[in-house]
Amino acid sequence: MSFIEIKDAEFSFDTQRVFNQINLEMKQGEFLYLVGQSGSGKTTLLRLLYMDIFPTSGAVSIGGYSSTTIKKSQIPFLRRKVGVIFQDFKLLEDRSIYDNIAFVLHVTGWKTKDIQKAVLSVLKDVGLSHKRSNFPHELSGGEQQRVALARAIVNDPFVLLADEPTGNLDPTVGMEIIKLLEEVNKRGTAVIMATHNYGLVKKYPHRIGQLSDGKLLEVQLKK
Repeated sequence: MSFIEIKDAEFSFDTQRVFNQINLEMKQGEFLYLVGQSGSGKTTLLRLLYMDIFPTSGAVSIGGYSSTTIKKSQIPFLRRKVGVIFQDFKLLEDRSIYDNIAFVLHVTGWKTKDIQKAVLSVLKDVGLSHKRSNFPHELSGGEQQRVALARAIVNDPFVLLADEPTGNLDPTVGMEIIKLLEEVNKRGTAVIMATHNYGLVKKYPHRIGQLSDGKLLEVQLKK
């Protein structure tokens, strides 16, 4: 049974069509690279999946929620189980690393003792326990992206959407982020990663969906 399904989805910004009958099926725990040129719609497709925007026609279903039936009041509950990381980190500059991650759990009503346990555990997972009292500006780009990843997975999402997470990082640091995404995936979290870095795709092969001319096609890497 498909865990994520996009069925004949179309989307337009004003009169500009972005997608023309996109289709995708993913099972829980799969890893998919979303590739395509700048402007091909990678970020837009991720926004459809966490229901920041909705298809003009067709349907997007994820974890039992459908774009055709979901109520506005249900969207926050969907997003609690969808982790999202961005190219530019989007960390809160006036809060410590610990508080950046804990904030996600505070707003969803976790108990303080459970928050502390979860945050310290996820900081250990990404190798930043020793930086928990630092602020974002005191960290390197790679460390900030690891914090963003920790924040995205601290509440154990069923899917992680990564929008060009290595785009602002040097190749070595980018590889470290991919390795962390692989570890997250091995624990059972589905991962969809938008990227234009084919070097990473070749080094860590998974399913590939290529966006081009409003279509999403599954492709195989040439050996």
